[in-house]
Parts: sequence; structure tokens; C-alpha cells
Amino acid sequence: QVQLVESGGGSVLTGGSHRVSCVLSGYPYSRYCMGWFRQAPGKEREGVATIYLDGSTTYSDSVRGRFTISQDSDKKTLYLQMSSLKPEDTAMYYCAADRGLACETMKRLVFRDLEVSGKGTLVTVSS
Repeated sequence: QVQLVESGGGSVLTGGSHRVSCVLSGYPYSRYCMGWFRQAPGKEREGVATIYLDGSTTYSDSVRGRFTISQDSDKKTLYLQMSSLKPEDTAMYYCAADRGLACETMKRLVFRDLEVSGKGTLVTVSS
């Protein structure tokens, strides 16, 4: 059974930096494209960043230049390094994984009908 477990959520001051992580278990990491999406209270799900099988990345306009997605395949771990954080970045952050043609959808930062996603980790940005 494939599982994703996020960690690293917490409270951060505006302008600060923070990193969240996600570990995949139960399947070869290299077969998946991976990404992060977030959801704030009362708001719709928002795709944040994706890392594709070839290592290429995509970012939403709202985080480009501030967030960096990366991975350690040996550790089967996905990271999201966040900097210059703003209160509007406050959300539950989820990691997701998928394979095959679904990766093309995830590459466009559309996160739906996912093969697997985690339970999320909360990041709160306050002034």
C-alpha cells in the first residue's frame, strides 16, 4: 500500500522561512511524479508545486520565486522549502503522487483524482 506522510508544519512569522517534508512508502519512488497542494480554511484547493520524473519543476504564480520543491530519491522524500512567507500562505499543505498520464495533469498544477495524497501538515504564518 502506497502511503505519503507529511511533516514539518508549524508557526512562522511573516517574511520567515520554513520547510515541510513528505515521505513515500510502499512503492518505488522513481515511478511517481510528486507535488504539493494546499488548502486554506474556506478556500479551494490550490496546486503549489510539482516535480516531474525528469526533475523539472512547475510552480504556481503565487509561490514562484519564494518556494522550492525538491526531492531525495534515496530517502523517498519530497521537500517544499518556503521563504518570504506571507499570511496568505497559511494553509494545510498536502503532498501528492501519481503516475503515467496523470502526471501531465499534475504538471499543470491540477491536483484531483490523485492516486495517493497525505493527510497534510499545517503551516501558519502570522505577523
